[in-house]
Amino acid sequence: MNHFVIVIFDIDGVIRDVGNSYRRALADTVEHFTQGAYRPNQANIDTLKEEGIWNNDWEAAQEFTYRYFEQQGKPREQLDLTYETIVDYFQRRYRGTELDNPDRWNGYITQEPLLLQPAYLDQLTAAGILWGFFSGATQGSARYVLEKRLGLRSPVLVAMEDAPGKPNPTGLFQAIAQLASTALPVIYVGDTVADMYTVTQARAQQPDRQWIGVGILPPHTQVSADYATDYSHKLEEAGAAIVLRNVEQLHPSQISQLLNR
Repeated sequence: MNHFVIVIFDIDGVIRDVGNSYRRALADTVEHFTQGAYRPNQANIDTLKEEGIWNNDWEAAQEFTYRYFEQQGKPREQLDLTYETIVDYFQRRYRGTELDNPDRWNGYITQEPLLLQPAYLDQLTAAGILWGFFSGATQGSARYVLEKRLGLRSPVLVAMEDAPGKPNPTGLFQAIAQLASTALPVIYVGDTVADMYTVTQARAQQPDRQWIGVGILPPHTQVSADYATDYSHKLEEAGAAIVLRNVEQLHPSQISQLLNR
């Protein structure tokens, strides 16, 4: 079969709804380390992520905590708050009590709604579209949803441990290299400003290839029309060629239209 495009998907907010899992664990963590004084809501988290450098939720939780105490007049340098402590607390909320055994995870990760079905990916394959995943999630978390929940067999995946965090495009390049050796056009599908900045940086580093960013509205942004519209505009300003309400709207005919714009 002749392939004509590569589609790389982010996972959180695109493949699975993390509004009540990753984001809940983030808020729990900030609340815990501010001794119950501050708990960021979804809008607060979005505002931080709009800065384009807080794709890692562990780092985001630490930054929220730092900023809270700075507002109280206590510099971050004076805080006894290590990154490892943040990660450990976060993971015990997200994965549960059995951190290193995916078969026994009992945390928020087990409750994440899926945002696509395997039949959608089969449709892409049948149309000659290569696909894979580049995510800021850990390998364990990403494979839990891709392999255990969706039933995919050894999908192409570049995760947190494999590459620098977004918007650095190194992980995107790595995923592409596993799928094809020729310079096919690439569509990267993500739900954050950092995802769209990743496409912009990829284009700057490899200008001879066609790069397209597709934004997805994560479920928590669709609670109101105004929220969805504002979030869409932020993704478009960051470089999204189009913003969709669900990843399965990116069907083969839509992909062809994007390539021929």
